[in-house]
Amino acid sequence: MAAAGGTDWPGFGYAALVAAGGLLGYVKAGSVPSLAAGLLFGTAAGIGAYQITQNPKNVWLSLVVSGTLTGIMGMRFYNSRKFMPAGLVTGLSILMLGRLGLKMMGKPHES
Repeated sequence: MAAAGGTDWPGFGYAALVAAGGLLGYVKAGSVPSLAAGLLFGTAAGIGAYQITQNPKNVWLSLVVSGTLTGIMGMRFYNSRKFMPAGLVTGLSILMLGRLGLKMMGKPHES
């Protein structure tokens, strides 16, 4: 059951894109590490989105996942200068960090 804040659709979309990116890396290049990382981080992001759906102030798992992906994929993008996939994931992760930061600074919800 969704909380008063509603379902965290952007969070679930982010999770799906991260997992799909790992799967795509495996299909196109046979990269098992891409598959494992995509599924691990995608699943963690999905759990984080579920937690936000239940309690809009419970952003910590989503914050850790998007922050970690910003760092890892940001370094890959910096070193390779290739937008796909590192630049895209870095950009989406930065947007998620901003969104989560705004959620943390938002007004407390009335119960």
